[in-house]
Amino acid sequence: MFDSLGLKLQDTIQNLRGQKKITEENIDTTLSDIRRRLLESDVSLKAVKLFTSRVKDEALGKDVITGINPGEQLVQIIHSALIEILGGKVVNEAKLNIVEHLSLGEETCSILLLGLQGAGKTTTAAKLAYKLKQAGKNPLLVPCDLQRPAAVKQLKILAQQAGVDFLDITQEGSDLYTVSSVLELVKLAQQESDKNKNQVLIFDTAGRLHVDTDLMAELLLLEKQVKPSEKLLVLDSLIGQEAANVADTFNTQIGITGTILTKMDSDTRGGAALSVVEATNKPIKLAAVGEKLEDLEIFYPERIASRILGMGDVLSLVEKAQERIDEVESKRLEAELLKGNFNYETFLTFQNMMAKLGDFTSIFKMMGMGNLLSQMGLTGINHNDVLEQGQSKMHKYRIAINSMTKQERRNPELLSSHSTTKSRRARITKGSGLKEVDISQLSSEFIKMSKTFKTIGPMLNMMGKADEAAPEIKPQDMMNHMLGGLSKKQRQAAKQAGMIPSKLGKSDKKIKKAEKPSVKGFRN
Repeated sequence: MFDSLGLKLQDTIQNLRGQKKITEENIDTTLSDIRRRLLESDVSLKAVKLFTSRVKDEALGKDVITGINPGEQLVQIIHSALIEILGGKVVNEAKLNIVEHLSLGEETCSILLLGLQGAGKTTTAAKLAYKLKQAGKNPLLVPCDLQRPAAVKQLKILAQQAGVDFLDITQEGSDLYTVSSVLELVKLAQQESDKNKNQVLIFDTAGRLHVDTDLMAELLLLEKQVKPSEKLLVLDSLIGQEAANVADTFNTQIGITGTILTKMDSDTRGGAALSVVEATNKPIKLAAVGEKLEDLEIFYPERIASRILGMGDVLSLVEKAQERIDEVESKRLEAELLKGNFNYETFLTFQNMMAKLGDFTSIFKMMGMGNLLSQMGLTGINHNDVLEQGQSKMHKYRIAINSMTKQERRNPELLSSHSTTKSRRARITKGSGLKEVDISQLSSEFIKMSKTFKTIGPMLNMMGKADEAAPEIKPQDMMNHMLGGLSKKQRQAAKQAGMIPSKLGKSDKKIKKAEKPSVKGFRN
């Protein structure tokens, strides 16, 4: 999501980090670069102008905070401006669920999905119904696209997959419809919802390849009959800044309450997301981030802005983990790790859990580790290469571990320092289809990881049980285990970034009081 735009902006703001002075001149230089990168990402010109002027006005009138690097402060201003252009902060987002987000009360209400043909309305309708069902609502899917061939049948299949109610308007044993007008369809939907006690009716409307008079007339008639609580415009995020024009037209003629962006997992540029709010002054409420029914997320501007700038999105990662990872299995794994029991079996369990959250690259970025790679001497354009190599390596390790016996999984030393190590490795190599060097590398790296977890596990356990005796922990040894795989250049970069302290244990060392920097361009 937003990979292309994100890497470009991260490379730009990386030059700001470490700047001791921020002047009007280098603010203009930075904004010129950002403006160019946003336009390359197909963001509308109007949105780009609004964004850059907001950043400049804020930067030139900002008080410098004592002890904070001015470059970092400008990055925060850019972050805040991104949040605003994406729709602003969501109030109490940590407690927000889909029902509250769409302002759906206890009484029966309706949602009208609008949009052009091909935007993904039908699939989105099923995803929305599935999400509402997970939130405790009983939705009814109502097919209103009577023009597109097989549209009704498609929605019926998706409704069955989602396990939600569907208004079937086809005659038994025929593809002919039992309704001939919008008025009949709405009345039938109301009768069906009363019978099934449905709390939310989701109307999947017809679309066109372009906005036309017939489409708008049909939607206005349907809106008048339904009186929906939400009129959500479904937009294909891949159409870029054209999304702003489409959204503006629908908002002017129908009056939308918000938008849903589809195919966000394929959108590397972000032109639609950064243009549509400015064009309509209506929020982006939801985003489809995959093909599965569960791949529909509440759109949080603050989290998306953090992802774009490489700051991570831990809250979304935690929410996804809560939804997809079995709590009992998670607690069992946690208990093993706290004891320092890190072996191939626990490693495989951990890997299977992570696979439910997405690929290695997406998890790494949601944890905000992109900037860490930059600090270790890797440019933004190389981030994906490094992460893909890591994903490939983890995949090989999973295959190798699946070829081990239960005894070998629980006792890693059998593959590193045992009399039978050579024959065991040969058998695993043959069974997994990997090379012998892959198994050797797995064993070598696993021993290093195991030492790290044996150190960290007791430490975390100690933090959770303050009344127990503290285990002996050597910070320098732990740091060496954690960063042992870095090159000399990367270790030096990590040391400069503060990841590796120059000396440990010098608690009596005096820390100089941060001085307020003299900054031209900021109000001192």
